[in-house]
Amino acid sequence: MDRQKVLRRPRYDLAARPFIVIWEATRACQLVCRHCRAEAVPDRDPRELTTEEAATLMAQVASFGPPSPLFVITGGDPFERPDLDELIRTGTRLGLPVSVSPSGTPALTEASLLRVHEAGAVAISLSVDGASADVHDGFRGIPGVFDRTIEAWRAARGVGLKVQVNTTVTARTMTELPEILRLVIELGALAWSVFFLVPTGRGRELEQMTPQEFEDVLNFLYDANKVVSVKATEGHHFRRVVIQRRILEERGMAPEEVLSLGPTYRLLRAELEAIVGPETERPSAIRRAPLDVASGRGFVFVSHVGDVFPSGFLPIPAGNVRQRPLPEIYRGSLLFASLRDPDLLEGRCGRCEFRGVCGGSRSRAFGATGDLLAEEPGCLYEPGSFPFPEEVAALLA
Repeated sequence: MDRQKVLRRPRYDLAARPFIVIWEATRACQLVCRHCRAEAVPDRDPRELTTEEAATLMAQVASFGPPSPLFVITGGDPFERPDLDELIRTGTRLGLPVSVSPSGTPALTEASLLRVHEAGAVAISLSVDGASADVHDGFRGIPGVFDRTIEAWRAARGVGLKVQVNTTVTARTMTELPEILRLVIELGALAWSVFFLVPTGRGRELEQMTPQEFEDVLNFLYDANKVVSVKATEGHHFRRVVIQRRILEERGMAPEEVLSLGPTYRLLRAELEAIVGPETERPSAIRRAPLDVASGRGFVFVSHVGDVFPSGFLPIPAGNVRQRPLPEIYRGSLLFASLRDPDLLEGRCGRCEFRGVCGGSRSRAFGATGDLLAEEPGCLYEPGSFPFPEEVAALLA
């Protein structure tokens, strides 16, 4: 079995350079999303990084060296920054592959998307949290957002932008996933990123999924990954699931024979089969192997005021780019270093044979317990219980 097709690993030291840098250009946004990490507000913060400071930040990102880290401009809503096109042009001149993550507001038009593309952006990400206007707009807090997002999706592809679709999954919306997948298939996307809610920001008020529901949804996403390219954001145990499922497929075993799968998986799986038929049964058909990147280990988040975090969902700053260069913070922070050492993990995560490639969501552990090294509260796996340890060891070597 080709290990790189089961789990992708960057071909450089993630302690020395990140794979991706997310910059929160502003917290201003006209939506009132129920899960918003940033707890966005209508007006811009006067403390935001200026155009010149943002250019300095992008130069620091470029200084990590080729291949340049991916650079994502997010928010809030990046379209709230009148200098957005200039920021994209600057990043592009520095050699950064720039993507933009806008909100579904009236600013999201074909004309604005064309400007973003002409400035040099290679991709955008759009949020689709329900398969209908009722569900999506209820989640986003404003009517009309779903229709505007679908129009922007088509327009973005029309002007030449690649589109990633982001979906936040919660206990109340997980049954929407198959129909959202249908939209991804019909409209086309570079990738479908399913984000597992972290109890931070406004997301603290939403109902959390149970560990069994996590397991069921992650296994559904493995099946969906036979059809479209899937990413599981803040669902790090997806890597464990992929390894387990590939081993079982190589052995010709159904996942139900070995894994703890519940009614949610059976429901989602049945709906998936109704959409795509038996295609997901082919062992070699996986579209995107999960990437071995995690908070502080290949991933870094810079806030609108320059604070540096291992993740946008882990509110512990490691420094500020106004005082220290980003490479110095990323490479030298004790916080980042601790997150790169799986032997520091506690509870079941610390005992787990998959800890080196999974490690659980440190953001969710911190949000639920206040301890960023605590065991992943959304995982039900009992370390050592998978019956084929030799195959696991071979894939993790």
